[in-house]
Amino acid sequence: MDSRWDGLRAEVRAALDDLVTSGREAGVQVAAYLDGAPIVEEQAGLADTATGRPMTADTPVHAVSTGKGLTATVVHVLAEQGRLDEDLPLARVWPEFARHGKDGITLRHVLTHTAGLPALPADVTPADFTDWSRMCDLLADATPLWAPGERLAYHAWTWGWLLGEVVRRVTGRPVSQVLAEEVAGPLGVTRELFLGVPDAELPRLARLEDAGLSALMTWAGAHLPHFDAVAPPAVRPDTTTGSDPDVLRADVPSVGTMSARAVARMYAALLGPVDGVRLISAERLRAVSAPAVRAQEWVFRQESTFGLGYAVDDDGSFGTAGSGGSLAFAYPELGLTVAAVRNRLGAGDGDPMERLRALVRDRVAETLSGAQTGP
Repeated sequence: MDSRWDGLRAEVRAALDDLVTSGREAGVQVAAYLDGAPIVEEQAGLADTATGRPMTADTPVHAVSTGKGLTATVVHVLAEQGRLDEDLPLARVWPEFARHGKDGITLRHVLTHTAGLPALPADVTPADFTDWSRMCDLLADATPLWAPGERLAYHAWTWGWLLGEVVRRVTGRPVSQVLAEEVAGPLGVTRELFLGVPDAELPRLARLEDAGLSALMTWAGAHLPHFDAVAPPAVRPDTTTGSDPDVLRADVPSVGTMSARAVARMYAALLGPVDGVRLISAERLRAVSAPAVRAQEWVFRQESTFGLGYAVDDDGSFGTAGSGGSLAFAYPELGLTVAAVRNRLGAGDGDPMERLRALVRDRVAETLSGAQTGP
């Protein structure tokens, strides 16, 4: 790796060591790419505290909604190939979906969480999640809560099947297979970037631990009026759901499993070439990373901004983050991508993964700025 970033790597390594030795974290990975090349790849701690198995750079970690970035990327890669279009009505390739006035819902509405279909039946279970046809039938028969584009509501679970079924109808392949063949394969990370996790890879996954996430989900169910509509009690995004081998094996494309270095590499290939692989054009990059909707969001009641499948932040980045503390973001203006994953899923802990993202972003911005203004 480029020696210019030795100091940054040492700073990240020290931060990770402190998190692990203090007992705040079990295992952590942080990775960053700049202009298509890795500049940070650090990890510390244990992938499994019960067995003492170490966290290595290639250990996959279930990273909850950070996986939405994988599914969004599949959609944009297919769009780049001319096989999909953001303004495609879902019912054009999925005729059953047109029921109950849903014929006007487009991929753009789904990508921006404005499709009006954030809710699931209250009695849905993890077993339902493992049945692709059942979940798609539920959504095909659902009645929208409002007209498409009318309101921003985080489609916590439904988002994945809505996009994934369109991908399946267009390609004839499950979305996890498309990810493997069109994204992970060309980038050389097929064993580190998953939607559905193959059986043979399950023993390699980090073992999740709860450090406050479950309590936060319980609080949200009690205090946010619409939370249980989008994440019913039996399928809240927590360590229980994220550790269920049947759910991990299944395609549940609102969540994903990954190493930090693999997802940082994927975002880097959205920005530009990585070892000769570029996933989308510069023109499409500008379109997918630009703010598409900004409004008060229905579930969490916070002002939120989304591009086409990714959150867009005020610092110029786009990407996704997951419950309990995982993230992957790209900074087009800097040519930078940053990812961080952890297996001790926390809440109310000061968000150490976000602090690590800010550390890498700020050091890179400072260095690049100094290089531009130097003699």
